[in-house]
Amino acid sequence: MKKKYILLSALLFATLFPVTAGAQVFDHKTRKELERENNQLRKRLETLQQEIDWLRKDAQERDSLEKVMEQAGVESEAAGMEAVDYFDSPAYNDKSTNFTDNTTDSLLSVWYLHRQARENPQGQGYNMDSVRFTTEVPDRVLIERLQRMNSFIQLPYNETVKNYMVLYSEKMPTKMGQILGLAQYYMPIFEEAFRRYGLPLELKYMAIIESALNPVAVSRVGATGMWQFMHATARNYGLRIDSYIDERMDPVASADAAARYLRDAYRIFGDWSLAISSYNCGSGNVNKAIKRSGARDFWSIYPYLPRETRGYVPAMVGAMYAVNYAKEYGLEPTPVQIPEHVDTFMVNRNLHFRQVSEVLGIPIDDLRDLNPQYYKDIVPGAQGEQVFRLPYNYCNAFLEQQDTIYKHKVTEMFSGSVDEGRDARPSVKPKAAASGGSGQWVYYKVRRGDTLGKIASRNHTTVRNIKNWNGLRSDKIREGQRLKVGRR
Repeated sequence: MKKKYILLSALLFATLFPVTAGAQVFDHKTRKELERENNQLRKRLETLQQEIDWLRKDAQERDSLEKVMEQAGVESEAAGMEAVDYFDSPAYNDKSTNFTDNTTDSLLSVWYLHRQARENPQGQGYNMDSVRFTTEVPDRVLIERLQRMNSFIQLPYNETVKNYMVLYSEKMPTKMGQILGLAQYYMPIFEEAFRRYGLPLELKYMAIIESALNPVAVSRVGATGMWQFMHATARNYGLRIDSYIDERMDPVASADAAARYLRDAYRIFGDWSLAISSYNCGSGNVNKAIKRSGARDFWSIYPYLPRETRGYVPAMVGAMYAVNYAKEYGLEPTPVQIPEHVDTFMVNRNLHFRQVSEVLGIPIDDLRDLNPQYYKDIVPGAQGEQVFRLPYNYCNAFLEQQDTIYKHKVTEMFSGSVDEGRDARPSVKPKAAASGGSGQWVYYKVRRGDTLGKIASRNHTTVRNIKNWNGLRSDKIREGQRLKVGRR
């Protein structure tokens, strides 16, 4: 790769500084002419330096992407799909694309889509901007099937949509089998969320495009969960993110937040295709496309949308079509380990997955599948009531043996792991921290990334104490805030 950039740099240098025949070019020139040429050469050098910097940055981003993808586990272990080099994509190489946080976030959906496209019997990837699939199913049949789906959201038919219909239904049967298997568990959850806010149930298919229904999917820019929320957007829609919980990975909580986001987007644009597009690239980019096109429908603004967003609505139609007509294409759901029957408990004590696993004999991976939001295998119930899901056949045993479960290896499980609560490990804390003491107050200035749990642990106290001392009604804190954390 380095050789590639050396050759490109050399080519740029030769383009900017062509060899001039003869030395007489410098003869008989005035001082002003020489100064003018000197300025021109300086500008060319600056241009060359900018191009070299861009090439160097490109190489660094490639290396960084590989490391992040490896660390985040979004390769075969997390998603079961082959990686795609996104920096070779038309979207990245299109210099007109403004790669803000919103647009880089929106790369994720197409990134997953292309990863899915590569998961096919031939193992070949597809460039959806240029490939044109053929199918034995006549256009009139495809159109009739779309109409029979009777979708509340308008489902247009054209070559772009047809391309994605064929992609999902014919070109990646293995991946679609996995999606169909997961859909049996997750789609009812999504339907309940969208029905709660009076939204079209067809929106549930967006999760297939976002993450292939992988609840622990993590993008290279930090978008997380099946609905691929960025940190700030997730917090704005009430999802909890702290040292122990990331509700972006909670199928129920994240679906509810996605429903509220789409409800707000529809109120802004009054069109479901535009609202769906804004979920992918942000409302700002959709508004720009509307202004440039002078229209307010998806296919009119299509050429003005970011490249990675244009295929989003057609892809959703393709996924919807493949799920509804899976039998016609011989697509069968792949069996998944997630149990169909699940019960929910409200836990108000600290609970470790290993306690439940070792006492009840339930595989710890099953607990992780059902409770992906607790990414440290700890339910911090002492901080407040938390949701805990169990397979139905273990529910009676959990109720009968709760005391045994909570006491099981408690010292080992919670050694410095969570804020001390009712059933956390016994420990001796400084009296000043536990009671407030009688000396001068000690203050702490909140830094970026801090949570009350982190601050309490660092200052040998509890979240409850900090909230009481500072009159806090919730766990929300802001950067720069000064908090009382005990007395000297």
